Amino acid sequence: MKHLLWIDCIAGALAGISMLLLADWLAVLYGMPRELLVFIGVANVLYASYSLSLAIRRTRTPRMLNALIVANGVWALVCVGLAVHWAGTATLFGMAHLLAEALFVGRLASLEWKWRGLLLAPGR
Repeated sequence: MKHLLWIDCIAGALAGISMLLLADWLAVLYGMPRELLVFIGVANVLYASYSLSLAIRRTRTPRMLNALIVANGVWALVCVGLAVHWAGTATLFGMAHLLAEALFVGRLASLEWKWRGLLLAPGR
């Protein structure tokens, strides 16, 4: 689990960059506005930047790690909220993306909480 922050960072970066590069195509596929997908992509890239800043640190404070865990939990709830909001117009692919992202990010939050002692240890 010592590489959990790297997994978090890489997943966020890949999701965000992919969303930004494919926003026009995904807007049609997902049945959601391009602007919403750009927002999601930017949020993922910014979030990945923060998790990268933690992953490359030799030491991390509890406050820094807790901020990441809370951000993961909040983003999972945002994704569920977006799924509820767009349920009437989003396609199955759009709904699947939002709900899968909510599950993935929520699981990251729970794993980071569970392994916070290891993630706070020097040299991790």
